[in-house]
Amino acid sequence: MISILIIDDDKYLAELLADELKELGFKSEFVNSASEGISQLSQENDYDIVLLDLKMPEHDGFWVLEKMREIDCKQKVIVVTAYADLDSALKSSKLGASGFVSKPYDLDDLLITIRSVLQEI
Repeated sequence: MISILIIDDDKYLAELLADELKELGFKSEFVNSASEGISQLSQENDYDIVLLDLKMPEHDGFWVLEKMREIDCKQKVIVVTAYADLDSALKSSKLGASGFVSKPYDLDDLLITIRSVLQEI
């Protein structure tokens, strides 16, 4: 079963997305801060994909991508953000993100991106 970790400070949206993914047959969990995400990834390494918000209060998604690199995480990352622009997409890609989806996301588009990234695994 494909396992997905959602890192997003919007608890309502993260919980909704986790529930939608579970209904589609994925194992999904969420945390609501960048530091919680890194802590979870450091403790549990069985996630296949991370869905990552860029704008969070404590640390941003770029910080998460850098920390994931430092601790040698192998998960594929899809950035899901309301602040989608070319600079953010390029910076995310340079830091290792495999996909980029704008909020509000369309579930079908997100699934296409998830399936595309899964082909890289």
